Amino acid sequence: MKNIIAVITDTFRYDNLGQRAERPIRTPALDKFAAERATAIEKFYMNSFPTIPHRTDFATGVLGWPHYGWQPIDQSGPNHVAQLLGQVGYTSQLICDCPHLFNCRFQQGFDAAFQHRGQEGDKPLLHLNDPIETVVPDDKTRTRPIYRGHTLVNAHRWVNRYYQYEADTFPAKTAGTAIRWLEENSQSDPFFLWVDLFDPHEPWDPPEYLVRRYDPDYTGTPMLHPNYGPSSAYTPAELQNLWAHYAAESELVDRFIGRILQKIDDLELWEDTIVAVMSDHGMSLGEHGRTGKSNIHEQDNRYWPAYPEVGHELFLIAGGDIPRGESRDVIAQPIDILPTLCNLAGVTVEPPKPFDGISFADAVLGDKSKHREYAVTGCHIRAQGGAPPRKATTPFLITDRWGYAPVGPFGQPELYDLTVDPLAANDLAAGNADVIKEVHELFMAHLSDHRAPEDFLSLWEGLSEGDAGGGIWAIDYSEETI
Repeated sequence: MKNIIAVITDTFRYDNLGQRAERPIRTPALDKFAAERATAIEKFYMNSFPTIPHRTDFATGVLGWPHYGWQPIDQSGPNHVAQLLGQVGYTSQLICDCPHLFNCRFQQGFDAAFQHRGQEGDKPLLHLNDPIETVVPDDKTRTRPIYRGHTLVNAHRWVNRYYQYEADTFPAKTAGTAIRWLEENSQSDPFFLWVDLFDPHEPWDPPEYLVRRYDPDYTGTPMLHPNYGPSSAYTPAELQNLWAHYAAESELVDRFIGRILQKIDDLELWEDTIVAVMSDHGMSLGEHGRTGKSNIHEQDNRYWPAYPEVGHELFLIAGGDIPRGESRDVIAQPIDILPTLCNLAGVTVEPPKPFDGISFADAVLGDKSKHREYAVTGCHIRAQGGAPPRKATTPFLITDRWGYAPVGPFGQPELYDLTVDPLAANDLAAGNADVIKEVHELFMAHLSDHRAPEDFLSLWEGLSEGDAGGGIWAIDYSEETI
């Protein structure tokens, strides 16, 4: 049995790597990893949105979004990756700075778990004698949650004592802990190590000297956090600076994932270890007239489909017999990761609940056959009135050619040719009713195959114009305050 290392980075877009984007981000460590060591899965798309539903899909191998949303992992079913691997002899360790994993009891399945605290609203140690500074004006950021009258971004900077240096950032601290763990445990195999870096999730607060490399002439208020609403709230210069902060934080994440990978190399673990580096989702940074990944803005009543800048994920895998410096043009999703890792590591597990995921190990190793014909990204919705609630994050389906939104921003279906339009900018729905019918049938078949309840199926069966229903959809915070 081989060791397994899973490295997750939150909000890291697929097009961050390899000069894929119109505005390239410096990612030399992961570019080198992809070119020299890993196999890339190029059409890897999120299953369940957002943070915790994604990790639940990965950790259980079971599709969540038609059945449940953001909730503790033990409420979602009996499977847990660390427990399954533990039953066949693995030692397991979780190292994270994602604040939601401990809140949702992921640590309970591990032999040991460690969290660096202070990310996104998590407050480990107050210092109320020091004032909270308003760094970002309220009209340029998300307006909830609120702490002592201050928005999330300003409270976050205060909680973390306005650090200025790279060594104080979360990627540096979390990667440093992972590196030490590898040095102290590399000879005790087999092991399963899950390293979860919350960055480049917002707030985007890397050292400003890194930001200036992307936006050297900006002199305005630093844009550290999107408004989860219309991008028109920003001037062009502010929107560029918002992207620059995201880019700098993404570069920082690349740097410290690179140091973890270097330590794996130093310790000569590649032959006996399977290493997966993945993101959970991306982020809109002006695409589709929005900034954020879900709509919580008071003046924005649009639906927010899980367009490719959000749903298209990074997935690189290396070690053992995995080919080096190759890519696979196959469609895969997070529920497939656990059975794939088990196959590549030579492990047989017996999940209490059968996996929905399908191993793509053969595709990784060079089999030319397809894996999935299509992928669907979705968000759990509890609706009233038989229609998706207004402002909901709505699904997106991907085939080898098409991208399909059953419910576009204003309630109408949308269709995109992703072979020439990878960020879904040019809607081709008009005049393609036959294609829409075909992909909608795939979408409904996906829900039926995964045993979606009847009331959930009814949300999507009779889509039409008109006002949306009332209801609840998954966002990072369901409370107005923290």
